[in-house]
Amino acid sequence: MSAPNQSAGSPGAVASEQAGPVADYVVPSGDLGEVGVQKADFSAVFGDHPAGIAVITAKGPDGPVGLTVSSVSSVSAVPPIIGFSLQARSGSALLVAQADSLLVHLLDAPNIGLAQAFATHGAPRFGDAMDWEWLPTGEPLLKGVGRVMRVHPLARIQAGPALVFNAGVVEILGTEPNGAPMVYHRRQFHSLSSRSVVDYQI
Repeated sequence: MSAPNQSAGSPGAVASEQAGPVADYVVPSGDLGEVGVQKADFSAVFGDHPAGIAVITAKGPDGPVGLTVSSVSSVSAVPPIIGFSLQARSGSALLVAQADSLLVHLLDAPNIGLAQAFATHGAPRFGDAMDWEWLPTGEPLLKGVGRVMRVHPLARIQAGPALVFNAGVVEILGTEPNGAPMVYHRRQFHSLSSRSVVDYQI
């Protein structure tokens, strides 16, 4: 299974070559090669940082495409903007990166099958066994997901090997969770419950 979090990694020629034409802006990162931060240390820091799980889908030139990510975050409520990152080297990630309209499905524990299918290279997606439909606006909607946003990319910023997106939310297709929350931690999916609550309230 490939790791859903696609924001970390070392720069590569293939990533730069493929992602470059898609990017609206390229972050100058040459000086970062001299700071001495090791990839293993950086990965260890974020390996212990739980993150929510989402599947992003779009219409590709030959049909529906999608992938699992753990980098979705809220940027602004007014106006509604989210952020996420992709390593858009090839395949589904590159096709999603090139799309003008996307669906962001925020997954809960009952959606574990979707999380695994869209995180695993070569796993069947959008077949007869998967419950999905085309929306009138042209994007593939995965059914059974409680919280879904339709977004339009505002900016695609190439940072190292990744494309960092700011995307405007143009439609909310569901607001209710579909069961217990699910997070990605130490390369595994976890379901949260009341037993995971710490004795603190904000």
